[in-house]
Amino acid sequence: MEFSSKLLQNAVDQMSQLPGVGKRTALRFVLHLLRQPASQTNQLTQALSDVRSQIKFCQKCHNISDSDLCDICQNPKRDDSIICVVEDIRDVLAIENTASYKGLYHVLGGKISPMDGVGPNELNIQSLITRVKAGQVNELIFALSATMEGDTTNFYIFKHLSDVNIKTSTIARGIAVGNELEYADEVTLSRSIQNRIPFENSLKY
Repeated sequence: MEFSSKLLQNAVDQMSQLPGVGKRTALRFVLHLLRQPASQTNQLTQALSDVRSQIKFCQKCHNISDSDLCDICQNPKRDDSIICVVEDIRDVLAIENTASYKGLYHVLGGKISPMDGVGPNELNIQSLITRVKAGQVNELIFALSATMEGDTTNFYIFKHLSDVNIKTSTIARGIAVGNELEYADEVTLSRSIQNRIPFENSLKY
């Protein structure tokens, strides 16, 4: 693709680094921004800059936050006796969109995957174990994707909490095996959480 402007080419090159955005789509985005008022483009630029420089991660659950504790952890109406363990911040958003879960979360930041060089120490697992052993949690819901890596991560956490008197459950397999949680529709995801089963039962499959 030939460009008459190096500034345009640079903008397209940077935009095309976004997931799922090819050069042609990036060009369309950049040309669209050029047609907008400068104030609108500046607002977008400022918003992206603010996200990069000011965003924090919740000290309790590792969710994205504007302060040391995210709005979910600070909400007194949430049930702090239940923690839903998820892989990614996008999974928190997916579950929140169902409006059917009122507990707290713990974002691991990934799944155990030796082939990808991701071990337990690279994830937020120890902080989860510490939260549970503090004694305020009654139930842990494993809501990782139904993949080998997800099941391995669930089992690792389960084994490390075997000496703690706590209920462990996993979302019902309304989510197809191999599917990522974020792509599940809201109704299916909501029912999977509501119809969760004891984690020990999932080990029989």
